[in-house]
Amino acid sequence: MIKTIDRLIQFIQHIGLSARQFDLSIGASNGYTLRMKKNNASVGSDVIETILRTYPDLNVVWLLTGEGAMLKSQQADEILDFDQLPPKKKAIIERIIEEKIKERQHQELRNLVKEVAKEMGRD
Repeated sequence: MIKTIDRLIQFIQHIGLSARQFDLSIGASNGYTLRMKKNNASVGSDVIETILRTYPDLNVVWLLTGEGAMLKSQQADEILDFDQLPPKKKAIIERIIEEKIKERQHQELRNLVKEVAKEMGRD
């Protein structure tokens, strides 16, 4: 079974650091990560909090469960692929976009009316 420490090692390799460099970056003792891996131990919540503060793009859900993308930026790419969304979500997004467009059009119209009223008042 893949544990959090295994995914953490994966992340460390992904960002191109050695375990020692990673330990230093999060303020852990030298050898912390490799000791945890060797003992197949659990990563403490305080250490996870520090990791997430240091590496904010790391997806906590992926780190803890293995679900989703490793990085939040990768998740955003997945979410932004509109064509792959289920039809219900597409419909919701389209409705929200239409509402936003209408709001902006109304605001622009109000602004234009104000400009015209000012110009008329000058004559």
